[in-house]
Amino acid sequence: RMTTDSSRDYTVKVDVSGLKPNTTYYYRFMVHEKFSPVGRTRTAPGGDNPVRLAVISCTNHEEGYFNVLRQLSERNDLTAVLHLGDYIYEYGPGTYGDTSLKERQHLPPHEIVSIGDYRTRYAQYRLDPDFQRVHQRHPFITIWDDHEISNNAYKDGAQNHQTEEGDYMKRKNVARQVYYEWLPVRGDENSTLYRQFYLSEQTQLIMLDERLAGRTQQVADTSDAHWSSADQQMLGREQFNWLVGQLSGSQARWKVIGNQVIFSPLSHGSRNKEHPLNMDAWDGYPAERKRLLDFIHLGELQNIVFVTGDTHCSWAFEVPYDVKEYKNSEEREVVAVEFGTPSITSKNLDAYMSGDSVQSIERAYLRDPENPHLKYVNMRDHGYLELYLDSLEAIATWYYTTDLKSREAGIFESASFRVKDKSQVITKNED
Repeated sequence: RMTTDSSRDYTVKVDVSGLKPNTTYYYRFMVHEKFSPVGRTRTAPGGDNPVRLAVISCTNHEEGYFNVLRQLSERNDLTAVLHLGDYIYEYGPGTYGDTSLKERQHLPPHEIVSIGDYRTRYAQYRLDPDFQRVHQRHPFITIWDDHEISNNAYKDGAQNHQTEEGDYMKRKNVARQVYYEWLPVRGDENSTLYRQFYLSEQTQLIMLDERLAGRTQQVADTSDAHWSSADQQMLGREQFNWLVGQLSGSQARWKVIGNQVIFSPLSHGSRNKEHPLNMDAWDGYPAERKRLLDFIHLGELQNIVFVTGDTHCSWAFEVPYDVKEYKNSEEREVVAVEFGTPSITSKNLDAYMSGDSVQSIERAYLRDPENPHLKYVNMRDHGYLELYLDSLEAIATWYYTTDLKSREAGIFESASFRVKDKSQVITKNED
């Protein structure tokens, strides 16, 4: 028996013990003699069983229907759904969405700042039938990115937080509290959100917090003296030390890192010659990235797979130890791989230009001499990434929806790549 009240927005969490691995369970709640719909979950596979994850991010209610989530809910073969952030968006109606979809406009009808605002916004998203259905059918493992707080958030501020909106620390703490109320994570707003799971003997999942735990303010560009400083931190010292401890102590074959922003170096010079690097991604924190690359390289760690959200686009990278050597040498030293998941609905380039124009830009990214480690990019389609891992290989496959603006949408399988055990080399999956 559990009780709840307005202090936690009438939300309830039950941490059930004594469950068997690799087992499907069904559950429901009863309140005043009324029953909830029956939910389904599945415990981690354990043993040497394979793992199959659906990786998603960027679920903007205003930009379209959550058809991808409905299609995910119909799958019966998933270990879990990883949501890598931007579960909600903080903007007011019409600020960052499709204004023609009147029934999808944000509530409350302004940018969210107060605790009541954030609670109303989460309730709106969770009233969506497709969001309800996918939570009803699959266990979720979640992490926040920036829009759960405010755009381009870091520990001491955010690009989208204005002085007239009050104290940022109060807003951040409110956002943290409501996230812990509404999302299936243990602890409360005083807990650290970065954490790890052994899904099987083969697979360890490490979820990072690249926003609130330790991130320092983004610099404007590479001319800023702080850009290459060791004081520019994405994770912060405490989380960084925790991460390297997890990696060095792992007995798993595959180490999957749930990562909010792109880890690999990536030149956007084909689109923006003046600002070719994204300062909100790991490219804005090169010293800390180098420390992590050094640790992986010197420790001879293998089978590290970054899965990444944030950009609304699909990516596949071989993560080089040194991108300059990777460009100029036939002996390319690769320390990890990275797969980026597209948005569920949030805008990518298809919202601004024709499909042919987007494909031309994609080809430019792949031809850019600064991006020799980039093996796949899709900036047009919305959907999710499936990551399958067993004792022999990891396989990344992208699935895309045919339409965001109608609930009558299908889904299709697109690109697929594989990484053999201990190879760190991405090859096209021809199966």
